[in-house]
Amino acid sequence: MKIVVLQDYSSLSKHAAALVSEFIQRRPAAVLGLATGSTPLGLYRELAGMVRRGRVDFGRVTTFNLDEYYPISRTNPQSYYCYMRRHFWGPLGIAPGRAHIPDGNPADAAAACRDYELKIRRAGGMDLQVLGIGINGHIGFNEPGPRLTAETHLASLSPETISANSRHFEKAADVPRSAITMGLGTIMRAREVLLLASGKSKARAIGETIRGGLTTAVPASLLQAHPRVTVMLDREAALCLRRG
Repeated sequence: MKIVVLQDYSSLSKHAAALVSEFIQRRPAAVLGLATGSTPLGLYRELAGMVRRGRVDFGRVTTFNLDEYYPISRTNPQSYYCYMRRHFWGPLGIAPGRAHIPDGNPADAAAACRDYELKIRRAGGMDLQVLGIGINGHIGFNEPGPRLTAETHLASLSPETISANSRHFEKAADVPRSAITMGLGTIMRAREVLLLASGKSKARAIGETIRGGLTTAVPASLLQAHPRVTVMLDREAALCLRRG
């Protein structure tokens, strides 16, 4: 596990964008696994700027999103579908047929999960998986618990996650209580992983992920078993690594 600590969120975003850009230049037809939320926004904005300046081309890239709220319509502004269309697919010029995200409002959730997992496998799996981390150590929406699910599945969100996500919704009652998410097995099969974390609120989870043992109580800790993981942090997210 390679740990990179940057001064602030801006530096974190620039360094992450440089890593992803260099990866795409080496593998122009790469399959990327992508996260949503506030942490990857800077990365996506930096990459969009690189595309505008002609420094990198995403025209042959295929993407799979980690997760989507359930149930939620793709027309809902708070859906991850809208997030990706606004911040990644459009600005980076991803062809519609190459952009994949779970259906947040399927008639049959179990079938939708199986279909999404099959699409990932047919694409050959992720070459590079971009991850954020929850304050409780979740990745994707794989929440802490006595056991974790390997493949794409419908997950119940923890109270901590629901509370953290409530800032994006007008009313607490509007915050989804479930999501369709890639499982830990799917994530761990990615050839390379880039984990991003910013801010003091993520410091404890990062400390447990990197310094603690492998445990389903901190799902991100399983990344210790992955052969090629880069963890990029700003100084605040790295606080627990500098203590003791």
